[in-house]
Amino acid sequence: MTTIKKPIVAITIGDPAGIGPEITVETMMNEKVYEESNPFLIGSVDIVKRAMKVRNCDFAVNKINKPSEGKYQYGTIDVLETGDYDCGSIEYGKVQKLAGEMAYDYVKKSIELGLNKEIDVVATAPIHKEAIKLAGCPQPGHTEIYGELTHSDYALTMFNCHNLKVFFVSRHKSLKDAIDYADKERVLDCVKQIHNEMTGIGLKNPKIAVAALNPHASDNGLFGTEEADELIPAVKAAQEQGMNAVGPVPADSVFFLGLKGNYDAILSLYHDQGHIACKTYDFEKSITITWGLPFMRSSVDHGTAFDIAGKGIAGSVSMLEATLVAIDYWKMKQKALVEQA
Repeated sequence: MTTIKKPIVAITIGDPAGIGPEITVETMMNEKVYEESNPFLIGSVDIVKRAMKVRNCDFAVNKINKPSEGKYQYGTIDVLETGDYDCGSIEYGKVQKLAGEMAYDYVKKSIELGLNKEIDVVATAPIHKEAIKLAGCPQPGHTEIYGELTHSDYALTMFNCHNLKVFFVSRHKSLKDAIDYADKERVLDCVKQIHNEMTGIGLKNPKIAVAALNPHASDNGLFGTEEADELIPAVKAAQEQGMNAVGPVPADSVFFLGLKGNYDAILSLYHDQGHIACKTYDFEKSITITWGLPFMRSSVDHGTAFDIAGKGIAGSVSMLEATLVAIDYWKMKQKALVEQA
């Protein structure tokens, strides 16, 4: 029997003015993370130490220059720095250009390590979109940064919430634009990508439900034509290409049916359609996985929470969940590769 090694996991600490440093420190205080992986933080030692005080963490800090130098021992936090910054000038709860620059550098370092195959998994703490823009980052957020800088064919977002796997045709678009965006070609492309990624983790003939746009999936055209014009043709085309696609399934029931195990994955047509369902069910354990990259990448799905940063009250459940779920998917992918060999 082939033994799958522990993955090397890089956890970026996010915007140093937000809650990212403290929730990543608390994640490193969980023994299960070390049992399942070899984890380290990408950040700044001074910022990490400040966060450790906030969380009353008395672990040792081991500064490393590359992942191979990590001790990976519970009780020691390995930290890989990306530069020499004026960390003392970083104020909690404020949008700052330097904080944006640091957060962006942490992400770029994780991509560099991932492309060099020095790490297997990246889990990201929240960054602030305004801060990274001040720092000159041309992309609006994490997913776009990872997709573009890894030169991936696609960066497919999935919400993982317990047994729900919810994908998205579009994310940060107005609802009006998102409706037009969800045409036959894009929906079909998403179904293909979902099929590819789900088979890649060992699911045989994964059943993929495409959510409807209109009430009751339009009731045969009574409430709109998008189902007949775009969604039904997309599902039929996917079926003709050998994929187990169904739908469009009315959005008021598709997520409940997914929770019951009727589907392996659900394609949401726009941001809030899938986010509301998952976050209502379990806000803290709704985390993001980005498929299509050369490495596994996960993230919390909450922001920098500037209003509570540095107060020691930010919950770390999502950061821990994002880390452990990404590790699980990485292991599933490795197992599938071994079985296919």
